[in-house]
Amino acid sequence: MDLLVILRDALASSFVGGLLTAMSAKQAGREVGVLLTQEALAAVAGGTFGWPRELSGQEMRLTLADQGAALGIPLLGRGEGRQLDVNGLLGKAREAGVAVYACPTWTALLDLQDKLPAGLKSLEPAGMIALIEKSKHVVGAL
Repeated sequence: MDLLVILRDALASSFVGGLLTAMSAKQAGREVGVLLTQEALAAVAGGTFGWPRELSGQEMRLTLADQGAALGIPLLGRGEGRQLDVNGLLGKAREAGVAVYACPTWTALLDLQDKLPAGLKSLEPAGMIALIEKSKHVVGAL
C-alpha cells in the first residue's frame, strides 16, 4: 500500500478531504486505502455526517455544493436543498479502486461485525496492524 488514509471523526469535511486525496493518489497510479475507525465508522454505518461550525449554514452549504459539483463530488437534493453527498463520494472512491477498510476494534465496539455497509472490507486486528506496517505513508490517527 502506497498511501493509507485513516478517518476517525464523523465530520463530512474530513471525509471529503480524505476521500478526494485518496482518489487523486489512486488516479496517479498509487495503491491507496482508507481505514474507517471511531466516529467515521459509525457515520458510514448510520449514514449521518456532521459539519464543523465554520462550514455549516445555508449559504456555506450551497457554496460547497456548487464548488464540489465542479470537482466531481456527488450532490444530494436540488435547488436550495442541494448539498454534498458524502456517502455518494465514498461509493465513488470505492468505484475508483480505493480500498475501504473497517477498524476491527470499532467494528466490535459498535456491534457491526455482521452489519458492515456494502463495500467496507472487514479486518482482523492482525490484518489492521499488517496494513499499517506495510503502508509507505499513513495519514491520520487511530
